[in-house]
Amino acid sequence: MKAIYITKSGGPEVLQLKETSKPKPGKNQVLIKVKAAGVNRSDVITRKTTTESLIPGLEVSGEITEIGDNVTDKKIGDNVCALIASGGYAEYVNVESSHCLTTPEGLSLTNAAAIPETVFTVWFNVFQLAKLQPNEKLLIHGGTSGIGTMGLQMAKALGSEIYTTAGNDKKIEFLNKMDLGKAINYKKEAFEDVFKDKKIDVILDMVGGDYTQKNLDILNNKGRLVNINGMKSSEVSINLRTIMSKNLILTGSFLKPQSAAVKTQIAKEVEKNIWPLFHSKKIQPVIYKTFPLKGAAEAHKLMESSTHIGKILLTMD
Repeated sequence: MKAIYITKSGGPEVLQLKETSKPKPGKNQVLIKVKAAGVNRSDVITRKTTTESLIPGLEVSGEITEIGDNVTDKKIGDNVCALIASGGYAEYVNVESSHCLTTPEGLSLTNAAAIPETVFTVWFNVFQLAKLQPNEKLLIHGGTSGIGTMGLQMAKALGSEIYTTAGNDKKIEFLNKMDLGKAINYKKEAFEDVFKDKKIDVILDMVGGDYTQKNLDILNNKGRLVNINGMKSSEVSINLRTIMSKNLILTGSFLKPQSAAVKTQIAKEVEKNIWPLFHSKKIQPVIYKTFPLKGAAEAHKLMESSTHIGKILLTMD
């Protein structure tokens, strides 16, 4: 089979198309013939920092072609999308059966590759860790990212009031057209001033740096700040009195290293609570651009430019 390998740490040019052997599923796994794979910022970080040659990719969609001896909940021929630890930039990949979900009704198999990483990340951080409730207020920084576009839709559909930031007027226009809450251009307006009286209950942040104290300042009493990246800086300075005086919770996570059991539980809750929203068309993935598998380097360049709105996919056609 064909697969994209990170041949060494470095720029997009280290992504190389190679021939490799097709994997065999383990007892609790299924083998997916990949239709499409999502490109995520985590893949870029892996490309820049890895010390070994590997196939990147955290999410795929496709058809199950083989099943392991212990698998009873899936069958050959099922169309699924799945969260994986690595290996998605390939024509075939093994996946834990319990981390696969049947492709939502009405969604193309290709576009389903845009779902797992974003939905699992948002569910784990916003709904499991931060316990966002209906009628509470959620702010997501980076509203036009894959996480942002999906997270805002999920929260809105489940009854929360939503707010967001983005970096240019084109992105703000897109968010307004999708009716994804109050959106501001952070290069023109200071979010900590615009939202200071909104009493935000939960903030999902991927920026870090000096955003951290500003986020804490605008949180409501008993508010929750969840960090999933530190694109600006992971080194922060905060005033602990802000946390203590308002009973705040400051937390965060990496989804990739979570245990198989945690991911299985996320999958169950997502299927119960979020899959019906796809079926009713209350939420949908936002696809910005697709590339053929051999175009992985170009896809990474686009990801790093941050000019995209929504998800970037690799397709195996």
